[in-house]
Amino acid sequence: MSRVAVIAGQGRLAPAVIAALDDPLVYALDGFAPDVAATPFRLERLVPFLDSLIEAGVERVVFAGAIRRPRLDPEAFDPRTAQLVPRILGAMQSGDDAALREVLKVFEENDLTICGVDEVIPDLIPSEGVLAGTVSDADRRDADRAAAILTGLGPFDIGQGAVVAQGLCLAIETLPGTAAMLEFAAAHAGLRPNPNGARGVFYKAPKPEQDRRVDLPTIGPDTVTQAAAAGLAGIVWQAGGVILLDRDEALRRADAAGLFLWARA
Repeated sequence: MSRVAVIAGQGRLAPAVIAALDDPLVYALDGFAPDVAATPFRLERLVPFLDSLIEAGVERVVFAGAIRRPRLDPEAFDPRTAQLVPRILGAMQSGDDAALREVLKVFEENDLTICGVDEVIPDLIPSEGVLAGTVSDADRRDADRAAAILTGLGPFDIGQGAVVAQGLCLAIETLPGTAAMLEFAAAHAGLRPNPNGARGVFYKAPKPEQDRRVDLPTIGPDTVTQAAAAGLAGIVWQAGGVILLDRDEALRRADAAGLFLWARA
């Protein structure tokens, strides 16, 4: 009987995915312990790890949660995984997306199918529409600007979010993540030309060439709280391309803070 393995990262996504599956096997990259019980594995021993999945009857693998690029120990590689080093290190030179795509190829070369979160819990990825609040024309213009910025940054593999207010980019998401970006935007809210004008939006979307089976952008109740603390008017994301965790609580916090939530086509 075939089984599903979950590669669990940090954050709320992994527990939600695990709860939606029937008795999955759960693993985590060593050094990135998630908020669930998981068996650790090392990237330096990737091939033996894949062998263990196949021996356990695993045919499908779901990646769920945040994982940062690990530091590799040259002395920890087994002989077979060592043969993959040129491929993986070469991909790492092109950015996190390229490195992740190369790792996924290795999984697939071992007859393991990578499943996206949308296949497991499609309701986590909202389709087009305004879920909370009201979006003004100024907000729509700021969202258009933020989307264009992320599209332009796509080839540089920088991040999945941007904050734009009154047509000006206050912050972009980089390696420190969403919370750090919103804190930066809050600290520089005074740079908006008109203090009484549009407060700005936080826009989130996958990178243009991103493999959407893994590392989809994720927002949730904490994101709403952080956006409110930054003084923004709302959160916008690419419809069908962003995971919304704990929707009811996110909507409750948005209503309480007077923020809009908009899945933009």
